[in-house]
Amino acid sequence: MSTAYVPQQPPQNNPGTPSEPPPAPPYASEATRLLCAGTYLDPGYRDRVIDELYLDEQRIVAPSLGFDAARVLAHALRARRQELLWSAAVVGLWVVGLPLSGWLLAVALWPSVLLAVAPWIRGRAERPPLYRLLLAFVARWWGRLQFAFFLFFLVAFAFGGGSDNDSSFGSPDGYYGSDDFDWQDVTDLVPSAGQGGGLVEVWQAWFGIAVLVLIGMCVAGQRSQLARALAAELSPERFPDAAGDPAEKAEGARFQRLMRRIRLEQHAPLVMYNERHPFCGAGAAYDTWVLAVELRPDDEKRQQPLSNRAILDRVRPLIEQLRLPSEYAGAGVRDRLRRLEIDECVFLPVEGLLNREHAPYGWEMFEQHRASAVEEGAEKRRHFLRIRVGGWEEELVVTVFVRLHTQGRMLMLEIAPHVLTPVRGDFKDADRASHRFRNNNVLGKAAGAAVLVPGSVGRSLVTLGRGLVYGWRLLTGGHTGALPAGPAVSVRELAAEPAGSTFQEMDVSRYLRSIQDRVGHGVRLALGDAGYETGEFVQKIVNLSNGSTYIGNAEGATFAVGDKSHVSSKSGGPAPQKGSGSNDAK
Repeated sequence: MSTAYVPQQPPQNNPGTPSEPPPAPPYASEATRLLCAGTYLDPGYRDRVIDELYLDEQRIVAPSLGFDAARVLAHALRARRQELLWSAAVVGLWVVGLPLSGWLLAVALWPSVLLAVAPWIRGRAERPPLYRLLLAFVARWWGRLQFAFFLFFLVAFAFGGGSDNDSSFGSPDGYYGSDDFDWQDVTDLVPSAGQGGGLVEVWQAWFGIAVLVLIGMCVAGQRSQLARALAAELSPERFPDAAGDPAEKAEGARFQRLMRRIRLEQHAPLVMYNERHPFCGAGAAYDTWVLAVELRPDDEKRQQPLSNRAILDRVRPLIEQLRLPSEYAGAGVRDRLRRLEIDECVFLPVEGLLNREHAPYGWEMFEQHRASAVEEGAEKRRHFLRIRVGGWEEELVVTVFVRLHTQGRMLMLEIAPHVLTPVRGDFKDADRASHRFRNNNVLGKAAGAAVLVPGSVGRSLVTLGRGLVYGWRLLTGGHTGALPAGPAVSVRELAAEPAGSTFQEMDVSRYLRSIQDRVGHGVRLALGDAGYETGEFVQKIVNLSNGSTYIGNAEGATFAVGDKSHVSSKSGGPAPQKGSGSNDAK
């Protein structure tokens, strides 16, 4: 069975559509760049990307609207490799430093672990429960106080002396000598370090300090490497050059095989879906319509054959006209509707496939499915007209799925809008953070690294532990021979903000209202051309456009009574705007 790449269907522009430079390809979009940067900034997000796209080898990738999931995976794997190397270096320094420091560094292990698990205790929720906040607060500050206590006595012992009564440091008269500093006092306060107090030498304390300094240098080196990556291959200037991206050059048969599969599947018009989340990758559902009207012949017109294809062919040119700017607007119009994309897609369930390679992504197979699915009302295989607007540099993606079906002299119209909200704010601030770090002075960089030293060993142990668990799952999970599965999550949805800004919500409403009105208008024209009455259809469209809900779609609805009532019911997506004006008639 053919698995050749299925190209996007070319847009059918009207003759009057103005020419403009083509949009950035998905692999070079701003959304892709920010997601790649996020894999370096958030280990939790990076792990989810690798689990979904690399570990579960037989899991089909979710449609990637406006970005390249393969490139995000490449940077996620690269970021993990770098983090594992730095973590191994930190743990190696601790392992070597423990015996050479007379086991003084063992006292710092527990506070470092407390500092490492404090973020895990708090959780990833924006507003975690109170008990989590309290426990994380106690763990964080108890670890800081313990490490500060340890560091104070380590420095005091290094400058004050140890078990050698002849050793002194700093003053010829022995002011800082062992006669003025009794190690037993330290052992009384820190019993875990005092079991061999008489066996600890001053040079061992200095060696412990040197290990901490080297760990600080490792932390600073890791931060510098991240800043350089954000300023180099992940910068807006260099990111479009995918051929020069070092993350793309990684070797390994598994990596190269999965990269090819992801790029074959992610932008194909054939969507292999998971029944629990069929629109995975499109974002949150927003104001879904399901409209049913009876096809009543118009006595004053001659009836013509009416098919689903005929209605879609009547709707599509009207939607394409949204690309045309106003004749008075001039040539500088930058409205994102000019780049509105229209294609047809077919949804197929992944159940029944024995291997991911057997998915029917060949162009001939897709044409067969499209020709059959467009006229059928089947439950599992479904045909949709897909309309997509990528605004805000592909950070705000609005996708409208339109499905038509006529049977039993009834017309069913399904409009399922979905909205991908912008990328997380901390990912968008990566360039700002990198610039601030690279332009900071030496003292600022040293202070930033010193603050991270206390929790370094705990974080490194957690990172290496996650790496070992992942390696074990990769070797023993049986993912290579598993049955194919539909996409469980979208790496783009994982990195999305809960809601956009006010301007972005206004754009979402404008895009959706424009598309929905054109779809309703096109269906009405198709009904009229075929000799059917359009009054009932127009009335229901008006009700739905104004936010009202007719009795056939009353589940979860909100009703209002009065001359100046305004009703709006939405599921998912940004919150509706509130108002008190009267409903507009169309």
